[in-house]
Order: sequence, then structure tokens, then C-alpha cells
Amino acid sequence: MMTQIESARAGITTQQMAQVAFDENLTPEYVREKVALGQIVIPWNHVRKPKVAGIGAGLRTKVNASIGTSSDIIDYAAEVKKGLAAQESGADTLMELSVGGDLDRVRREVIAAVDLPVGNVPLYQAFCEASRKYGDPNKLDEEMLFDIIERQCADGMAFMAVHCGINLYTIERLRKQGYRYGGLVSKGGVSMAAWMIANNRENPLYEKFDRVVEILKRYDTVLSLGNGLRAGAIHDSSDRAQIQELLINCELAELGRDMGCQMLVEGPGHVPLDEIEGNIKLQKRMSGGAPYYMLGPIATDVAPGFDHITAAIGAAQSSRYGADLICYITPAEHLALPNEEDVRMGVKAAKIAAYIGDMNKYPEKGRERDKEMSKARRDLDWQRQFELALFPEDAAAIRKSRVPEDEQTCTMCGDFCASRGAGKIFAGDLRGDKI
Repeated sequence: MMTQIESARAGITTQQMAQVAFDENLTPEYVREKVALGQIVIPWNHVRKPKVAGIGAGLRTKVNASIGTSSDIIDYAAEVKKGLAAQESGADTLMELSVGGDLDRVRREVIAAVDLPVGNVPLYQAFCEASRKYGDPNKLDEEMLFDIIERQCADGMAFMAVHCGINLYTIERLRKQGYRYGGLVSKGGVSMAAWMIANNRENPLYEKFDRVVEILKRYDTVLSLGNGLRAGAIHDSSDRAQIQELLINCELAELGRDMGCQMLVEGPGHVPLDEIEGNIKLQKRMSGGAPYYMLGPIATDVAPGFDHITAAIGAAQSSRYGADLICYITPAEHLALPNEEDVRMGVKAAKIAAYIGDMNKYPEKGRERDKEMSKARRDLDWQRQFELALFPEDAAAIRKSRVPEDEQTCTMCGDFCASRGAGKIFAGDLRGDKI
């Protein structure tokens, strides 16, 4: 069975490509061409067949939500509820990132509950199982690692973040630059670095990259090249270790495409605003336009409790400059395991950010909805305003909670409603859509 990219190169428009074209108001030929080039990916799995979501060139920026147990909080039902909350709030993809409890069980229960394409990080389960079996995660056997990748794909993973780009050379770059202000923040990256150093061996995911690709190809699972050395502090952004890993991941993206596997490249998590554009342009140039998955990015390190806002600021800029998939950040980031409400808030903040970015990435088609909202506000057409809102139920609930005396206005201005007053003054000057 061919992958999406193999089908596109053979001139075949798959059902998934046709669905992406329909959803994005594009031609199937355009989508097929970009899939063939590796500039659009469609997270998929022949076993599960999830909801279709295209990620890449010319498409709206997608939002990913991440859930999963920790070693402190293991509640399978809660993770299912969080997955459903993410889906209901508008997430396009979901990552199941559990590290506590029965990892096969939580993954399978989440996959069964949601329709979204689900991804994960296989290193998490590999090191958890090695620790339980041997009492030491550094005793992980590479055959166990590849077996787990196969097992997870067989469960229906639509995309998989695999840390192929962290190797002995990138670790040496980290040492030579004098470590970091924020240290290392990727669980998978730290675990693989520790394994390489303890065993004095190369990362098998890098050394045997073709084996990783062959496994994922069998299921048409997207290979998302994880960023184990991503910056966890804005003062570490764009340092040599991070850029070295990005360079390797861009090389691997090209190799994976040539082998017939859909490839996604992952970006950094903490980036000051003035570096976002450069980071995305560098990735696009080095990878041949591979879709880029930005984790946030968080634009300042000093707002714990509100990192869904700091990340939304960075995400809007990332979307504007060409990022294709945004990973949400919740208010619990850096503080605690997110709960259901954190998930909802994180998804909504990221959806707003992606929308704002797309307005500027695609100005010719991305601002019509805002124009219609402006007219609805001008005309005090509340029902139309709710229809156009990104989150209609939230908007309607706020208005309902503070009912005005005059239903035409709101309690913000009441008798002093500017829109009502201006409408009366200029009612005779209306010219179509403009005053």
C-alpha cells in the first residue's frame, strides 16, 4: 500500500488529498503537487483512518493539543476527557504523551475516544519500559525501541515525534558552547542524551534512520523529526546546539521524503519575537519547504500561569511567517499537569493565534470574516456576531450573563452605545458595505 507522498508522485489523488482540497477551498491538483514535493503532509494511518487534516504550504495553520499522564498523576479517564475537550475546542491534531501508568492502555483508550489524528513520542514508552524492566533507562535495548515504534504505529498513530536529529555531534556542540541558561527541556532529548553518553554509542534513531522510515511508511504515519535540543529559554534560542539539530533534521527530512515517507520538522519552544521569522525561513530553506511544527513558541520566560498567552503571541508570529502546525501551551505550563479546563483554554488561545497569523499569511483571503464581523457589530446584529465568532458559545454566554436593559446594546456602554448613536446619525449615508 502506497503512502500519500508515493501516491502523489504517481499522479494519484487520494481521498485524503481530495478532502484536504475541499476543506481548504483549493484544487486537488494543488494539494497533490504539494504532497508530492513534501510540502504538505496528511497525518494518517491505514489501520485507524482518522479525521483528515492537511498540514503545510497554502493551508490554514493547524493546532495540536498535547495530553498524557505523568508519574504523579495517573488517571486514564481524565486523559480521555482531555482528549475530547481538545477535540471539542477545535484542535486539529492530538498528541498522547503519557509517561505514567499503563502506557499501552492510555494510548489505546485515547485513540478509541477521539476522531483526530493522534501522535506521540515513542522514546517516552521505550525509556519507561527499560526503567521498569532493568531498573535503569540507560539499559534500553535498541530492538526494544524499534519494537515499540512498530507497536505504536500498529495502534493507529497518525504521526510520531522521533528524536533522530540528536546525535553525538550535537551533544558535543552543546558542551562546547558552555551548556545553557535554561538547560535541556525535552524529556525525550535528555533521555537519549543520557543513553548515548552512558553507552558511548550513537543514537540508533539517527544511525538506523532508514529502519525508522520503513516502519512508519508501512502505516503511512508522518515522521515528525523531534527537537531534543530545543531551547527552553529565550536566551538559549538559536544557539549552536539547536541550529545543529535543526540542520540535521532538515537533511533527514529530505532523506525520508526520498524514501517515500511523509516528513514534518519540529521547531523550538522558546523564541523571542525578533528571531521567529529568521528561524522559520532557515528551516524552510534547509528542508526544501517541509511543513514546520512550532512548539508555541513561548515569547517570554517570566509569565508562569499565563503561558497560553505568551505562546499565543509567539504562535501568531510563527503562523504569519510560515509555520504550519502550532502546538498549544496551557496555563499550567512549567507549573503542573494540565487539567481539562487548561486544555480548553490552551486550544482556544492557539486557535486565535493561528487565525491571526493566517490573516497576515494569506491577506487576500484571510480577512473577509473580520469584515463581516465589523458590519455585524456596526449594525448591532448580535446573532450574526455569534455566528462569525471563533467560539460562539463562549461569546453568547458572556453576553447572557450580563443582560442590558436595551437588548440592542450591551452593558459595556448601555445608553451611551456608540454604534447605536452613529447608526442613527449616518443611517442615510450607508453605501452598500461602507458608511
